[in-house]
Amino acid sequence: MASSQLIEQYRQWQTFQRQDQLSREHFGVVQRLEDARATSKQVVEAYRSMAEKASKEGACYRTLFLRKRDDQHALPCEGWLFVRRVLSEGNSTRVRVTLVETFTLEDGTLAPGDKPARKLTLEIFEQVQVDKGMRTSVRVDCLDAPEDYHFITLLDAVRGDLRPYLK
Repeated sequence: MASSQLIEQYRQWQTFQRQDQLSREHFGVVQRLEDARATSKQVVEAYRSMAEKASKEGACYRTLFLRKRDDQHALPCEGWLFVRRVLSEGNSTRVRVTLVETFTLEDGTLAPGDKPARKLTLEIFEQVQVDKGMRTSVRVDCLDAPEDYHFITLLDAVRGDLRPYLK
């Protein structure tokens, strides 16, 4: 086997390993949020805090989200969110963000700037889970790209060096 072919297979294996890790992480965080019974009000306040730090310090937060593929399978992706604004009207809360993607199965690991940042609108809402005895859970989905949904933004993973890539 040629050395270049071996290296390519190794890189592909690394990408699949990372995809598996993100799948387990996304599932685990979803379970913890459900077990903690996080409310949409708590999530909205967290996004407001992120928006405040973003405007003052340029803070971006690590996010995991699901992306539905052409074959209807959904796989987690990873990126960094710059939260620009939180808009609440009545029972609807929308969050304007800029997403810098850092991992997809198709592209593997991406450095900031490898793909253009995307401006998105996320919606925060309560989801009723009938299979769990009419329990509600909070969910954050993308309105602009319906194939991207179930965003989980981690407050403990912050970086402030992505401003040049947010254009």
